Amino acid sequence: MKSDKILIVGGGSAGWMTAATLIKAFPNKDITVLESPNHPTVGVGESTIGKVKQWTKFLEIDDKEFLKHTDGIIKYSIGFKNFDGKDESFHYPFGEVVTKGTLTGYNDWWMKKAFKPETPVSDYGECFCPVMHLVNQNKGAMEFFGFETAKDSAYHFDATKFGLWLKDHYCMPKGVKHILEDVKTIEQDEDGIVSLNKTHKADLYIDCTGFKSMLLGGALKVPFQPIKNLPNNKAWATKIPYVDKEKEMRPYTNCTALENGWSWDIPLWNRIGTGYVYSDKFVDDETALHQFQTHLAGTRPGFGNDEHEYKNITMKTGIHERLFEKNVVAIGLSAGFIEPLESNGLFSVHEFLISLVRNLRRGEITQWDRDNHTFACKAIYSGFEEFVGLHYAMSTRNDTPYWKANNNKVWEESLRDMKPKMFLGYLQAALQRAKYYEFPVDPIEKKGNSGLHFIAAGLNWAPDDLPNSVYTTHKSEKEILEILKPYIARLEDQKTVWKEAAEKQLSYHDFIKKNYYD
Repeated sequence: MKSDKILIVGGGSAGWMTAATLIKAFPNKDITVLESPNHPTVGVGESTIGKVKQWTKFLEIDDKEFLKHTDGIIKYSIGFKNFDGKDESFHYPFGEVVTKGTLTGYNDWWMKKAFKPETPVSDYGECFCPVMHLVNQNKGAMEFFGFETAKDSAYHFDATKFGLWLKDHYCMPKGVKHILEDVKTIEQDEDGIVSLNKTHKADLYIDCTGFKSMLLGGALKVPFQPIKNLPNNKAWATKIPYVDKEKEMRPYTNCTALENGWSWDIPLWNRIGTGYVYSDKFVDDETALHQFQTHLAGTRPGFGNDEHEYKNITMKTGIHERLFEKNVVAIGLSAGFIEPLESNGLFSVHEFLISLVRNLRRGEITQWDRDNHTFACKAIYSGFEEFVGLHYAMSTRNDTPYWKANNNKVWEESLRDMKPKMFLGYLQAALQRAKYYEFPVDPIEKKGNSGLHFIAAGLNWAPDDLPNSVYTTHKSEKEILEILKPYIARLEDQKTVWKEAAEKQLSYHDFIKKNYYD
């Protein structure tokens, strides 16, 4: 099968990201986007994670070109609050992580926590990540002790505006064709799709039709595999104005655990996007909306609930059994979705696209290429699904039926039956803690999930602890403390240096205005 003529069905962020990636990788291919003029996109994928910078670099897109057209700002971290039920907050910061000069790497902090139990979990990121001191003080900088905004950050932007910007400023100038038309008929034969509306023909069809999955799931009837462990399947979303823009516009996505799920808070340049992700197994839509409005009123005094439009979204969580079937590939929500925690929606789009580029490279496509694409994408998906699941698995919150059910869930059969498995999110966390007493974080050496140690620290799930350290080292607590004292002091000294340096930086609002909007 060839792929010289490609028809992308569906626009939005997924459709236009697909068109941009393919026209960049294959400038000589005939690429068309066919999108409906009557069906709006979901339009709430406003937050990204660090790898998006690899994708924009691949496309040779400059931040300063598109952020001001998409209401965008720069993102340094993801914040989590009340996932432990104790109203504590912690962060998963991006970029440079500093362990030089420590005795036991990240475990220096765990020993500090053991000897000083009152140490807040937020202290972990502050001890190892310079950027956390920009985050804490709401400051911005292009470079900060090894952290580089150009390389290590991510974005908040209006996903609908981003798709439109890609269409008008990147895809169409490079030759991508655009058709506004509803898909009314899909003609098929034994090799897959023959045409759409008996008119539009291609070698390869890319399904970007969202949760409908009109081509892969609908026409070709590829089975869907729902997520078993994560309960959330609904969301309320709204957009709210700033009351105090310079204070409320912050360089991170904030996630706050609520009674039956969690709420996101995503600052953009001119407004805030916010929503409540929940499970309809534990709460009905009307009650969930009331919980969400109560949360918003509590965080923004004087907030008028009736002044805003709320959108209710049903999420189809899971992934299709095959992602490249016959002459159809699914990208975005039509392929699969986890849930919004850790901003993984657009992440799966650009990561699946890079896999597709690799598997189209030879020109002739065989079943081997199709299956390799499915394998690569499902490996990415499975790893991220279990990473998201770890946020819940390590939570100790149990104040509602939702969180009690979460506490009593069996997360990983292999922890009990000892049968090996390929994807090691849950199993790897348990293995590293039980066998090596550390959570490896070096993505270059690919020892483990580079975010696990932040989430584990935030939820107080220690890789090593004082009793175990005494047991394994043949040293007393007093002897261990004497050895570690200078290293714990170094953590404090390092924090002080970074904190004082952050105080001298521009306010985050002024940093964004100066570098991206002036």
